[in-house]
Amino acid sequence: MRKDKSAAYQKSFKFAVRVVNLYKYLCDEKKEYVLSKQVLRSGTSIGANIREGLEGQSDRDFISKFSISLKEAVETEYWIELLCATDYLNVKMKESLLNELEEIIKILTASIKTVKQRMSN
Repeated sequence: MRKDKSAAYQKSFKFAVRVVNLYKYLCDEKKEYVLSKQVLRSGTSIGANIREGLEGQSDRDFISKFSISLKEAVETEYWIELLCATDYLNVKMKESLLNELEEIIKILTASIKTVKQRMSN
């Protein structure tokens, strides 16, 4: 599957851009350097692993990379919730990021399920 045709890739790339901008905001405006690095790492890793999975050599490779992306997405949820709980993010920003992340998680989950079903047939 070509990356430009994948909703998972497109949405995760857009999300990664938001995460990079969030990182810059947290560092420049809030002077927060520890949690911001965590969310930057996990939030950009989602798309990187999707990209690798799309170029995977097998269905197992695809599932492995998409599963890693799913784990990174769940971790990113945690960091965003923690940033809000510690007053580095407002609720509106948190909800916006989490809504976008929820869409990515749904796509990843459905993609993994579909390939697993195909493999079992």
